[in-house]
Formats: sequence, C-alpha cells, structure tokens
Amino acid sequence: MITSLAAAPRGPFGKRSTAEDVVRGRDLSDQTILITGATSGIGLECARVLALRGAHVVALGRSVGKVRAATADCSGRITPVGCDQEDFAAVAACAVEVAKRGPFNVFIANAGILGQMEPEFCHGVAKPFAVNHLSHFILVNRLLPALKPGGRVVVVSSDAHYRAPKEGISFDNLAGEKGYRAMECYGQSKLANALFARSLARRGVAANSLHPGVIATNIFGTLPPLIGALVALGRLFMKSVGQGAATTCYVATAPALEGIGGIYFRDCNPARPHPNAENDALADRLWAVSEDLTRPYLG
Repeated sequence: MITSLAAAPRGPFGKRSTAEDVVRGRDLSDQTILITGATSGIGLECARVLALRGAHVVALGRSVGKVRAATADCSGRITPVGCDQEDFAAVAACAVEVAKRGPFNVFIANAGILGQMEPEFCHGVAKPFAVNHLSHFILVNRLLPALKPGGRVVVVSSDAHYRAPKEGISFDNLAGEKGYRAMECYGQSKLANALFARSLARRGVAANSLHPGVIATNIFGTLPPLIGALVALGRLFMKSVGQGAATTCYVATAPALEGIGGIYFRDCNPARPHPNAENDALADRLWAVSEDLTRPYLG
C-alpha cells in the first residue's frame, strides 16, 4: 500500500494550521482512536481535540492517574489507560487490555523521549530506541487485529531523523556501546519510526509517519540547563502545541487520505524525507531486528 509522493493528495492546511483547524466542523463520533503519550504536549492536544469532535479517545500514559489528571479538563469521551513504555511486559499487557476497547479506526504512535545527554539503557538498547520505536513495534503489532478494515496507523517521527547515523540504523551500536551521541541516538529512533510506518504500509496497512514541527514541550526537559536556555530563547520560532498537533490530527482523520500509506508528512502535507526513510532494505532489516529484540512480548 505504498503511495507515491506524487499521488498523495495535498490539503488546504499548512505550517500555521492548528489541530482544531484541521478537524473543524467534523463529526468523529463514529471513530475510536488510540493515542500514546497522551499526558502532555501534542499527545494531550490531539486527545483533547479529537475528543472535542466526538471521537472516543483511548489515551495511554505512564499511569491511569496521570492520564486522568492530564485530561481532566477535556470534553468528550476519553478512556485513560496506563502503559509504561519503558517496560515491554507492561506494553504487552496493555495491548491485551486495550484490544477490549476496540475495534479501532486509528492508532496514533505518539509517545517519545529525547533521552539524556549520557546513555541510558532499556531492554539492552539505548532508551530512546526502546521507548520511541520498540515499544510501539510491540503495541501496534499486537493490536493490528483490533484495527478496523481501512483503519489507519499514524507514527509521529521527526525531521530529527536527518540526524541519524549515515548508514541509517547502527545495528551494531543500538546501545551506544561503540560511541554515544544523544541527538544521533534520538534521530536514529525517529528514523526507525518512519521506517516502521513504511513497513506497515508495505504489509497492507494505511500507515504514515510525520514531522510535527519543533514545539517547546517537555520532551526538552532532559537537556542540560545551558541548552535548555537556548531552547527557551528559540520559542518565538517554534510552533505552538496546537500547531504541532495539527499534522497528526490531519493524517489521522482527513477523508482525502483514505487508503494512503507509506508517506511522510510535514505541515499537513506530503513531504520528502531523508532517503534512508524510504530504503526498503533498511526497513526490512529493522523489522527483523525489532522482532528479535521484542519476540517474547509479541504474542
């Protein structure tokens, strides 16, 4: 189901559009939508806006309490679910529980971490690769039977995938044992997100990835104080949270994108990613390695 970039429809929205703009006037009351990382930032904004338009949002966060507290002021139907994405056993258990809430129209794989400047490990690999990619690999694969025919998978990647290693994925250095660079590690995890969506599309799923834009959310909370201060100074040039959530909501719900797969979106429109994000041999190897790393949890 890989759609060529030329064949992917362009929409009327752009860089300054907000999540509310792209769903304005829509009735999503027939939609059940799962979103990870729904306790803050663009994940919370997507949950809020989609529920506002009538969707039943199954919102995942580190704990039920955190999701409930974060969404307390949101209108509409939001079901909070706890899912610690650093714990693969918890992710697998969450998938079993969440499947009972289906069937689903859309899965939004949004949760992500930047990681520390020094390497942290999770399930034998660098934590950003584990949380940003492998946890979603487990969750989405286990939940695919609960996705309605014609349903969508939306994977939040980032233009940070341009910061991945030259070879794309350093399969012999997934834990950073042969050298660790924080932004390169993060970029590698975001490239993995884009390749995962492309692999799903090649398997017949309407799956796409996207760059939400640069938004001053708490993902930057792990940066050293000096770099954090520079990020704060750059807020004037960043998108608002509402603008950052727009592309996700658009790709998840736009009628024009029905049946579209394997496309990378930026500013609510199809965009060309780094060539590595369209490298199907690299995608195949990543899929095989991801299966090996998560096999006990795939069911």
